Amino acid sequence: MNILDKIIADKHKELTLKKQVVPISQLEKTILFGRSTISLAKKLKSSPSGIIAEHKRRSPSKTIINQKLDVEQVAKGYENAGVCGMSVLTDGKYFGGSLEDLLYARASVTIPLLRKEFIIDEYQLLEAKAHGADVILLIAAVLSRKEIKQLSQFAQTLGLEVLLEVHNEKELEKSIMPSLDLLGVNNRNLKTFEVSTDISKKLSEKIPSEFVKVSESGISSVKAIKDLQPFGYKGFLIGENFMKTDNPGKAAAAFIQLLNSAQSDKITL
Repeated sequence: MNILDKIIADKHKELTLKKQVVPISQLEKTILFGRSTISLAKKLKSSPSGIIAEHKRRSPSKTIINQKLDVEQVAKGYENAGVCGMSVLTDGKYFGGSLEDLLYARASVTIPLLRKEFIIDEYQLLEAKAHGADVILLIAAVLSRKEIKQLSQFAQTLGLEVLLEVHNEKELEKSIMPSLDLLGVNNRNLKTFEVSTDISKKLSEKIPSEFVKVSESGISSVKAIKDLQPFGYKGFLIGENFMKTDNPGKAAAAFIQLLNSAQSDKITL
């Protein structure tokens, strides 16, 4: 059993317990459940930088990244930096996140929020809506085509956008459907944990133009983004590069400023 299998097995157990304690009716009664969501796809299409900044305390591959900062501080810093959206890890056991992180981020900023989670059940979409998310992540590696269709269509009924993440061509081919908004390519090999943006470049031509293309993982330089933009990518998910600093918002602001300067001056970095 690999790490992904372990995470999904734990997620099934976690959801069984959650459903016993917090019924769907309770989620639907929350103040945020009726809130109008903000489109991340539109933000990315009109942005010169396309940065989606992430809040991540730790991960199975990197253990501790940053557990010192409050999510509210990080969210405000990212918003002030001018990011297009913020990704919030809500898995507790493996990433040190929580739904409260999503809630606190929503209370602090007005930018689009992505609930980054291992979603396998419609219940998690209701949780996302009730805690202020605008976008949800579906991971093709852990879902069948039928499950992707069911979850993405349900997300649409809630007004949530869907970012579908793939790692290879096989996952991409089984996943493409009208109920997706953004299509993300994760540059991290799930078997080796090695990272290369070559997979984003390879899959770019196979992603239909109606989807906003997002490249995820291993993007730590302006050069990496400038290399990917000609392949049609409008979104770039960056977490560890900002979170490993003492001030993620400041790091994001400096990065975006450098990226905008590089684009306006057409300099090579």
